[in-house]
Amino acid sequence: MFYQAALFTALSAIALSAASCSKASDHASELHSAQERSMTLGIVQKEIRQGMDQGAVATALGSPNIVTKDQEGAETWIYDKIASEVSYSNDEGGIWLILAGYGKSAGARAKTQKTLTVVIKFDPQQCVDKVSYHSSTF
Repeated sequence: MFYQAALFTALSAIALSAASCSKASDHASELHSAQERSMTLGIVQKEIRQGMDQGAVATALGSPNIVTKDQEGAETWIYDKIASEVSYSNDEGGIWLILAGYGKSAGARAKTQKTLTVVIKFDPQQCVDKVSYHSSTF
């Protein structure tokens, strides 16, 4: 009877720990900022052309962070994006019996920060006049 109870307890613990495991991709897909991170320098270079109207720019890149207007009424849109990415790897292992065991763990962590600033100047007819950008990774 004792062995059946111990076996049931051990199997229950295994089932609970397996049920609570989630993959990193599961957590990443739940982040609300995933869509905002999709703006890249490549998209800017591919999609934004001189002469495009403001509606087409907004469709391609979304809303700008900053909008200014000069004395002639021409607007400048600034997109300023900063992304921090943290990745880690963790390895745990061991042998566990009912009351005693041996275990070890090892891990590594890295952090990368990326910035992208895009400045789009429009002419008085609200069409793209100039595009400039700066991108960095560190």
